[in-house]
Amino acid sequence: MELIQGKVHRILSDDLVGLRHQRFIVDVLKGSREGKTILVAHNIDVAPRVPDLEIGEFITVKGDYEWNELGGLIHWTHKDPDQQREGGWVEWRGERYE
Repeated sequence: MELIQGKVHRILSDDLVGLRHQRFIVDVLKGSREGKTILVAHNIDVAPRVPDLEIGEFITVKGDYEWNELGGLIHWTHKDPDQQREGGWVEWRGERYE
């Protein structure tokens, strides 16, 4: 699991193929990926959507990081429905979405 903190750089359309994901890009300000821009794919079939998210807002994300040529992505930002592994979350405006 990776923990990042940063500012929302861009909000993308939801990925509606298969499991649905809310997608946004974060400029990482704190964490081992500091200085990188990372896509967050937050599964909204398992966890609540982060409502009214806006560009420039500070956000904290915990999930699985996967490298790619664009900087990487973080997914698994929710509890494990099968309770077999550690879950992740998105924290924003004092609320945790998991």
